[in-house]
Amino acid sequence: MSAVATSALPTSKAVRDMFEELLGRDVTVAPCEPVVPSPKAPGAVAVYVDARLRTGAVAVTDMALSAYAGAAIGLVPPGGAKACLEDGALSPVVFENLYEVLNIFASLFNQPGAKHLKLYKVYGPDELPPADVSAYVRTLGRRLDLGVTVGGYGSGRLGVVAL
Repeated sequence: MSAVATSALPTSKAVRDMFEELLGRDVTVAPCEPVVPSPKAPGAVAVYVDARLRTGAVAVTDMALSAYAGAAIGLVPPGGAKACLEDGALSPVVFENLYEVLNIFASLFNQPGAKHLKLYKVYGPDELPPADVSAYVRTLGRRLDLGVTVGGYGSGRLGVVAL
């Protein structure tokens, strides 16, 4: 009988390297408190599923990282990201770009011996994820929470939970 594969939790270095390569900017990461979106502190929530559409991982970007990563990958000037933060909402272009960042993020879960995951859905900062997804976001244990600074843009936070 073979062991059941679990989802891989990416390392801090893998996260930093992915952001640097993808955004073409210097990126620093450091541990931080768990990232859990709320009405007062919104964020985007990405859901990653296996071939049977079972949730294998979730990732959360706070509003700041959502804006900075979405802007940086699309070459939107830093002022565009700051405007999103001032407005309290991501522009459609920045959200679409963030979706691409979180889609590529799926590659960090796909390690030898781990479940193969793909991006299923991204809930924007203005959307309420389903109850099960919200519960996963609050899970302690197999999670990685990082402060992420995107050179030339600013700092935000990322939370990753492997199920």
